[in-house]
Amino acid sequence: MADTINSEIKFNIELDENRVPEKLSWTAQDGGVEQEEAKAIMLSIWDSKAKETMRIDLWTKDMPVDEMKIFFHQTLVAMSDTFKRATDDEKMADTMKDFCDYFAEKLELTK
Repeated sequence: MADTINSEIKFNIELDENRVPEKLSWTAQDGGVEQEEAKAIMLSIWDSKAKETMRIDLWTKDMPVDEMKIFFHQTLVAMSDTFKRATDDEKMADTMKDFCDYFAEKLELTK
């Protein structure tokens, strides 16, 4: 039997007195990341027993709205790419990319 390898990703969330994130950082030693600062985190976890997605969406109170719009756009584009790789459904991935283009246009993210 082959040996397995464990890899760990850690998130550190510093909250204010109202439990609102003030600072976010993450560590992934296998990726060479050590306490890297972040302004937002979106994490999706699939629960196969319940057949539902659990989510953790966090952003710091000083995350600029214009950066949040860019973050969402880039996340949507990445999800389109991941969908294509995971399902090999090129037609739907292209449809998702079309929406990403529309999203960027409406938010005036394209130049």
